[in-house]
Amino acid sequence: MSTVNRSVLDERASFAPPSPTATASSAPPVARVNSIDVVRGVVLILMAIDHVRVYSGVPAGGPDPGVFFTRWITHFVAPAFAFLAGTSAFFHGRKLGDTRALSRFLATRGLLLVVLELTLIRFTWTFNLDYAHFMLAGVIWMLGWCMVVLAGLVRFTPRTVGITGLAIVFLQQVFRFIPRVLPETARNAIGPVWEFIYPAGLPRFSWIAILYVLVPWIGVMAAGYGFGLILLRDEASRRRLCLRIGLSATALFLVVGGAIALFAPAGPEAPPALFRLLAQQKYPASQLFLLMTLGPTIALLPVAERARGWVGTALATFGRVPMAYYLMHIPTIHLAALAVMYLRFGTVSSSWYASAPFASVPDDKHWSLGLLYLIFAVVVVALYFPCRWYARVKADPARKAKWMSYV
Repeated sequence: MSTVNRSVLDERASFAPPSPTATASSAPPVARVNSIDVVRGVVLILMAIDHVRVYSGVPAGGPDPGVFFTRWITHFVAPAFAFLAGTSAFFHGRKLGDTRALSRFLATRGLLLVVLELTLIRFTWTFNLDYAHFMLAGVIWMLGWCMVVLAGLVRFTPRTVGITGLAIVFLQQVFRFIPRVLPETARNAIGPVWEFIYPAGLPRFSWIAILYVLVPWIGVMAAGYGFGLILLRDEASRRRLCLRIGLSATALFLVVGGAIALFAPAGPEAPPALFRLLAQQKYPASQLFLLMTLGPTIALLPVAERARGWVGTALATFGRVPMAYYLMHIPTIHLAALAVMYLRFGTVSSSWYASAPFASVPDDKHWSLGLLYLIFAVVVVALYFPCRWYARVKADPARKAKWMSYV
């Protein structure tokens, strides 16, 4: 592992939190946290599985175990993205040495992500310019607005931000009832905006599909920001705390979720108890969904910190350029799907993907799981080389441009 990739957490253990007025020059030098890059690389690869699935026509789950777990394993992506984005913001703030500069960076980058979601990313999903009939508030939209909100929260201490994030996650259902204290006319007036925050059964804008709302995801990102304090500890302490937090969250999910799956009434057509346990609500993400996904993610960090060899290098490479990977992987998968469809059937209809990721591939054109995973592997290998080049450019002070901090 190169010195650029190697974890420097031990060196950070003695850092004192920077004051809000500290200058960038007075801040201690901060290198990347390798374990964050490795875990983020894992979830980026998992994300490609789900997006190949979108274009293959394979359904998002179902009674078939192969299809069910193909979808289930990708549930770890959004929680890890949001949580580690908060942790990365924590360390970026330490690098800047000024919370006001961090706030400006988060607000600017967040708004950039929102614009990209509504323009370039939406185009690469669909390959059409029919923006008037279909728009998507997807994961990048959500991450962007969460960064904008986090830009205001970082004026408080990381501990306060982290506790606030946990409170939002575990009390998220309160946001459903807040509009109900208003008169009906006021509720209907704020409904289209409030539905971007949390579903409350209010009127929505008809021109945009809301896939990810802000709550509880802003809580996940804020919790990740506070989690940065744990990664400043010495190796033994942070390893112990990561395992304790991650395994406790996983155990709580298994106990509560398992009790519900085993003892809640289930009809004769209900799936097996294991499937009911793992099929937690993602939209919006329930507390059990987040415990199920973030628990193992946090517990994996001490393992990722020791990642070595070509596998660790490849994962860290992807993890160092997550936004560039995201911008490249959707059009790559889309083009691969068009090629596969044409080679298999001699035709492909653009209407199948006109509202991707809500694709409508005819039943007789669905791929097998074997083909899905083959194309997934080809796409990941193809993306590695431009990601490696871009990661090297970003790591080279002589070649890195200021705009690269945003992509």
